[in-house]
Amino acid sequence: MVLTESATVTSKSMINIPATIRKKYGIKEGDEVAFLETGQGPMLIRVPPLKEMFGSGHDYRDKLVQVVRELEAEHRQKARAE
Repeated sequence: MVLTESATVTSKSMINIPATIRKKYGIKEGDEVAFLETGQGPMLIRVPPLKEMFGSGHDYRDKLVQVVRELEAEHRQKARAE
């Protein structure tokens, strides 16, 4: 991991994301970011808007449908047994 930029936390617990980082990762005004806890400390990630994620699961559609059908069959089987 390479430390390329830094920011200072203000008295109101706010930080400014450096412009080079915003540009590199496409973070724009109004975008949501999340902080993940890791073994080395917090990590900032951009949360993509829902409209950007539209269609992202297309490659997994058939597998997801299969798994849902298997779960439904399993639930029906358990219900009959009871």
